[in-house]
Amino acid sequence: MSPPSALDVEAATDTQAATFFDRLSVNGVPARRSKAPAVSTGLATYASSDMFKSPCHGKPKAKRWDHILTQEAQSREFSSLKAASQLLKTPGLISLGGGLPSSTVFPFEHLQVKVPRPPHFSEPETKDSGLLIEAGKHDAAEGKSIYDIHIAFNYGQATGSAQLLRFVTEHTEIVHHPPYQDWQCTLNVGSTAAFEMALRTFCSRGDYMMTEEYSFCTALETASPLGIKCLGIKMDEEGLLPSHIDDVLTNWSASERGARKPFLLYTVPTGQNPTGATQSAQRRRELYAVAQKHDLYILEDEPYYFLQMQPYTGPDAPDVPPPSSHEAFLEALVPSLLSMDTDGRVMRMDSFSKVIAPGMRTGWITASAEIIERIVRQAEVSTQMPSGVSQLVLFKLLDETWGHEGYLDWLIWMRLEYTRKRDNIVVACERFLPREVASWVAPEAGMFHWIKVDWRKHPLIRQGKEVQMLELEERIWRAGVDNGVLTAKGSWFRAEGDGGKELFFRTTFAASGEKDVMEAVERFGKGLRVEFGLNERNGEVNGEANGH
Repeated sequence: MSPPSALDVEAATDTQAATFFDRLSVNGVPARRSKAPAVSTGLATYASSDMFKSPCHGKPKAKRWDHILTQEAQSREFSSLKAASQLLKTPGLISLGGGLPSSTVFPFEHLQVKVPRPPHFSEPETKDSGLLIEAGKHDAAEGKSIYDIHIAFNYGQATGSAQLLRFVTEHTEIVHHPPYQDWQCTLNVGSTAAFEMALRTFCSRGDYMMTEEYSFCTALETASPLGIKCLGIKMDEEGLLPSHIDDVLTNWSASERGARKPFLLYTVPTGQNPTGATQSAQRRRELYAVAQKHDLYILEDEPYYFLQMQPYTGPDAPDVPPPSSHEAFLEALVPSLLSMDTDGRVMRMDSFSKVIAPGMRTGWITASAEIIERIVRQAEVSTQMPSGVSQLVLFKLLDETWGHEGYLDWLIWMRLEYTRKRDNIVVACERFLPREVASWVAPEAGMFHWIKVDWRKHPLIRQGKEVQMLELEERIWRAGVDNGVLTAKGSWFRAEGDGGKELFFRTTFAASGEKDVMEAVERFGKGLRVEFGLNERNGEVNGEANGH
């Protein structure tokens, strides 16, 4: 049964009736574009999502968030040079004011890339029958395109190019249909940079940020030098527990904690890194209701959202049929927090890193106009804009070649590819890992498989010897390395920096081939058996086998 659609919004306050029917569809994009302003082909011209999204009749406006903006965020002023560049589109204007170099000195005349021809997306098919997409230096002036090397390779606005911003705004509306009026998108150089900007916007030194008890280690390492403390929220198979958030905040004591009550939650709801957990639609509704109750702001980090997979049915069961249409595919996706956000309390971070290529270093955020404006002011004096090369390639691929229809075809293909990869590692675990000490849940999305090891059954523990869990984690991890397989220790991902009470290892099934993954899991299984003194045949624990 498919999860509820993104229009089924339930919340804790007067937002319960927030259902809207002016949703943009793939087929509706041409009509929407015909009513929108023409995309300017000038240099560094201003653009906003408001130019490209559908009217938001009947939707509420976002809440204001001035009360949680840092002094740094509130102090940022509009860039004088960026403001002046908005005049460059004035007909007949000769600019002597900007520091933009002439494209006549760019050592690039022509760009050509070979890409898949939908629906033939595999690497061999692309090599044999792919499409060559081309970009020249002056395609816009020659009437061949609305984006070219002359525009893309020069300075631009911190929001990103109008050409690519239009596409991601339409895509966001097609998939998520944010249920408030003043939402906007802005491009960035990837979600890591976007997250750092968000922390500087909302958190001051000494503040707490809530996140999953096992969280993305780079996020933790980003928060630490900013003086932001991480508070781990308990998890189950569906990710973080809203009831624990409620309990923590209801009973918060600023004097005991030495900090004000947390107001920021960072979460990876889909294919969470490192656990692979995916929050159900109901879990997300419960989370949003708790956020409303305690006036939380949510950072929704979703690099794996489109790596949602078909249900795991076992090694010998028939495959679940793939989505039969674009509508069926979108309906099968777990609704995002953004799609439930009637208050404008969610900043969603999207990225092309997992669905196109990480080296593009291009992503985007969606949030209320108030928050987008503050983030853009920060980008103007830091990252400036995403790479023009990346933006041009992405525009040529997604907008001019595939269109929204072809991009959804690609995402469906990715869904099936990752389903195959996920199935392979789960079958390998079922075949090679000792169930006596290892357990797991087949992930529904993402790139990671989270394996729990019952360290209390280790021979040293059974013999009554004093040994710490982290010592055993190191022994097991080292045994894997000695056997020729590298995993990631679960302790590396602990939000609060302690070891926790349970032992986990993160594995990934994204990069290596199926045979290599199968071999790696077998090696890890052998290391476990040796370390725990398990008989290869019957799996019984031998209390003397590895008690040295």
